[in-house]
Amino acid sequence: MSKLENKIAVITGGNSGIGFATAKEFISQGAKVVITGRNQGKIDEAVQELGKNAIGIRADVAQISEIESLVEQVKSAFGKIDILFVNAGVALQEYIGQVTENTLDEIMNINFKGAVFTTEKFIPILNDGASIIHMTSVSAYTYAMGTAIYSASKAALTAYSKTVSVELAHRKIRVNTIAPAMTETAIIYQGQFESKEIHDFIRSKMPFKRYGQPQEVAKLVGFLASDDAAFISGAEYTIDSGASVNAPLRQ
Repeated sequence: MSKLENKIAVITGGNSGIGFATAKEFISQGAKVVITGRNQGKIDEAVQELGKNAIGIRADVAQISEIESLVEQVKSAFGKIDILFVNAGVALQEYIGQVTENTLDEIMNINFKGAVFTTEKFIPILNDGASIIHMTSVSAYTYAMGTAIYSASKAALTAYSKTVSVELAHRKIRVNTIAPAMTETAIIYQGQFESKEIHDFIRSKMPFKRYGQPQEVAKLVGFLASDDAAFISGAEYTIDSGASVNAPLRQ
């Protein structure tokens, strides 16, 4: 029997990258999956590829009203859910002394505020014994140049997630975070990281000399979502080939 048979999962930011790979993993393990995103066309394409066990709902997690609408639609379709993967996020870089209010607001509204209220609004329709997985990043504690606000958003989410694990323990709801390093997705080639030379340099400093693959992260999320992780909560899983302890990456 598949490990997620008859489970209902919601994945924010599930139409691409790690979220999409995780949707595939969940479905392969028997779950029904709701994916969200901000672009309806991309959501529709993703659902078509995922097949009959996936539905897509457009929702911008920076808008609380849209999170509330998402929850109502999921509740109407399924009643309650078993897995919440809070994955939607943005990665914008600005150096100290150049940080703008607009950039700070965009990062925090999606990566922290959006993640918090996605969690808060879904709590009433989580089954007891459900699993919440928050997407953070090794940037929360590796402090690379240009990532001060992004790192702060992920560090804040990590602290929030651990506290949620304490407060939901009475319902046996497990709450964990995953912290990947650079993963081979479209988002990492945007903005200041468009240059091939930059990526060649970063890969050269990675212990395994490569980036992670979305499906590798998805396997970890699948484990944390399953009953195999029934005694794991309040934990933070780094998935980075050891990059977070590789000092040259911090320079």
